Amino acid sequence: MSDTRGGSDNPSSDAVDEIQRSWLRERPGTPVSSIGVITRIWQISKLLEEDRRETMLRLGMDSATRDLLSALRRVGEPYRLTASELAHRMLVTAGAVSQRVARAEKAGLVRRVRSTQDRRGVFIELTPEGHATIERTVDLLLLHEDELLAELSPEQREQLADLLRVLLGSLRGRAGV
Repeated sequence: MSDTRGGSDNPSSDAVDEIQRSWLRERPGTPVSSIGVITRIWQISKLLEEDRRETMLRLGMDSATRDLLSALRRVGEPYRLTASELAHRMLVTAGAVSQRVARAEKAGLVRRVRSTQDRRGVFIELTPEGHATIERTVDLLLLHEDELLAELSPEQREQLADLLRVLLGSLRGRAGV
């Protein structure tokens, strides 16, 4: 009887393994190890993207607002940054920050505060409602993400994170980012 995930009797085998085996069968000597890594990362990415979208819908918040509130919350009290600092921390353009701030400000989640040292300077700051919203969202989101990783031991999670960090650094280096 074959495994429905990959057509193999090996329970730890999946469809990606079958793709690799097929290429090796059809083209012996072809380097196929990248298939096992890249294809799984690609599939995981798609699954996580869809899961994150559905989770954020359930939580009543879009990802852009979550990113904004999270960036402000992570800096600590008084939970404020300039627009350029936000752009840097969120890896987005100044225009994207401006749009996100406008939406969050309209919803009462952030406010603009003039700098006391430079009247031209403006900070974006979490409101009490914004703080409560991101606290609740982060708690629920991280609990959910922890459940997604339940099959991995703490050691496996750490090992996977280390390997992904190396790969991400390499890919960013190749892309010049």
